[in-house]
Amino acid sequence: MKQCSGNRFKKWVVSMVALFAALLVVTAALVVYVDPFFQYHAPLEKFPYLVDNQLSQNPGMAKNMEYDSVILGSSMTVNFNTEWFDELLGLDTIKLNYSGAYPKDQANIMDIIFRSENQVKAVFLGVDVMTYTGGVDETKYPIPAYLYDDNYLNDVQYLFNKDVVLNYILRPLADPDKTDLSTVYQSWWTDEYYNIQWVMHNYVPSQKVAEETPSEAYIANVEKNLQANICPYIRQNPDTDFYIFFPPYSILYWNDVIQENHLEATMEEYRYIADTLSAYDNVRIFYFPDQEWIVTDLNLYADYTHYHRDINRYMTECFAEGTCEVRDGEQMQEVLDSTRDMIARFDFEELFSVEY
Repeated sequence: MKQCSGNRFKKWVVSMVALFAALLVVTAALVVYVDPFFQYHAPLEKFPYLVDNQLSQNPGMAKNMEYDSVILGSSMTVNFNTEWFDELLGLDTIKLNYSGAYPKDQANIMDIIFRSENQVKAVFLGVDVMTYTGGVDETKYPIPAYLYDDNYLNDVQYLFNKDVVLNYILRPLADPDKTDLSTVYQSWWTDEYYNIQWVMHNYVPSQKVAEETPSEAYIANVEKNLQANICPYIRQNPDTDFYIFFPPYSILYWNDVIQENHLEATMEEYRYIADTLSAYDNVRIFYFPDQEWIVTDLNLYADYTHYHRDINRYMTECFAEGTCEVRDGEQMQEVLDSTRDMIARFDFEELFSVEY
């Protein structure tokens, strides 16, 4: 009798192990087939993919989607529509930006872009000068490294991931609303948020700093970041055109710069980055911070730096037409002087005297 009970228990254990193994196999097969993070193949034509996770989905898109140009940068680039790049520049473009991106974030994704089978004609890289003063290995958020390498052995973290199955396979099936990749990652702000009342209501000025930051204070870190995270990709890909552009933050950003007393140090950052990168034949520099009609109109912003998608459209037109392009050091000095002049002439006292 005891032996029969023991045999039944063993059979039950074996059955449970077999069932568990079968569930794992089915789960892994489902993840590989749908592949919501695009690690193994391009999107299935009829599956309603949800694309909302830059850290986890960008590397797969870079590996397995077809494109011939790329938009890189921070949240300053999220409102670009890739269809504009086809319309105006004849490019099949993919957007692979990271909110708050540091230079290392750009390097991480460029590693994958230039290992892919795509022949990349152009990279549109938004440069936020404030992020180039950090460490060369610093990223905005910890990355899931297993999605950025070519080692299939560590993919168990993807294949048997409950969040992947529930939120990126089953949820889209239950509520299909396929992400439009031409506008992927676009900001949540709708048009009514772009107004001076909303911006000023949420703006908190920086504290006043008495001692001025030396003009060369940031250059050592900027140089390290350029040489470690940006320049190698430019040098190694001479047939790719790099459109380096500086976004137009609002006049409130410049108010913070003045309050924190690092205007000349910031200007020197712009100059140094432009001078360093423009030395490469495959680099074009576009400078937007001196566009007074944008920068001083807070109705074009949803906060002190983030501008309306119409400005992204304008920048795309500039890339196509060569408007706002800086072609040499003399022109760079001119646009920096123009920015200084705009800041000096702006009536901050009047702006802050109004109740919003």
